[in-house]
Amino acid sequence: MTSTSDPRDLRAELESLTTEAFRPDRADIDRLPTLDLARLMNGEDSSVPAAVAERLPVIAAAIDAVAERMARGGRLVYAGAGTAGRLGVLDASECPPTFNTDPTQVVGLIAGGPAAMVTSVEGAEDSTELARADLDELKLTPLDTVVGVSASGRTPYAIGAVEHARAQGALTIGLACNADSALAAAAEHGIEIVVGPELLTGSTRLKSGTAQKLVLNMISTITMIRLGKTYGNLMVDVRASNDKLRARSRRIVALATGADEEEIERALAVTDGEVKNAVLVLVTGVDGPTAARLLEESGGHLRAALAAAGC
Repeated sequence: MTSTSDPRDLRAELESLTTEAFRPDRADIDRLPTLDLARLMNGEDSSVPAAVAERLPVIAAAIDAVAERMARGGRLVYAGAGTAGRLGVLDASECPPTFNTDPTQVVGLIAGGPAAMVTSVEGAEDSTELARADLDELKLTPLDTVVGVSASGRTPYAIGAVEHARAQGALTIGLACNADSALAAAAEHGIEIVVGPELLTGSTRLKSGTAQKLVLNMISTITMIRLGKTYGNLMVDVRASNDKLRARSRRIVALATGADEEEIERALAVTDGEVKNAVLVLVTGVDGPTAARLLEESGGHLRAALAAAGC
């Protein structure tokens, strides 16, 4: 249902949150020179990685659970409102060009839909019903993972998404920036990155947003590494959809194989531009169809395919 909280109760709730805390020592920042403000903000931001580091064991456990399900065909779904929702959509949208995932494999849901990426959609973040409707359109399965993202950890849309997904048997993760949050409590894997009060009171697009971005980077990137989307630290599943990415593909093949330009061009030509396949052709000497077969039999993992070919 849509939240109808008394404004006085909501104010009291917000005042209890670390992310909303007022800092009297920052009350005169508008009087500071720009360079001093930049130094102050940079100092605030530098505390975020340490806060993330404190939660690495729970982050890693969540990633392992995500990867296990995605390896069996599951999807990764982010759900949030405002800045948190936008960060989820951003992370999801970067997976197809970076890891050649299908656009339906990693999905970002933002309360209020695409219009909410650039403008506020009144009441959307307060609606658990909207979260349920958005997830029902995806037809969740127990192999899917839903990550609710909310700096406060109290956003009804994010909590509603996690509760509904859990009821459908999907894996759930709650990412918040306050301790003892309702969002983390609702999820199987609760991740709370406590970054403290913001430079601007309540502006959780700052340290909280940075913390969420770091964790989402970890979830998607390490999951893709576990799924065989990389070879070492090379993005061998990159989708060459523009000139820059085509150049990057050739460079990745060169770094992985040491082949010269002519050899790389021939290998990419016989493998329809697929980087992993081209590497396999160059290292093992097999033809394009054989490379494709070896990779399919190896679940897309290049190291396993190379081993199967005797390398």
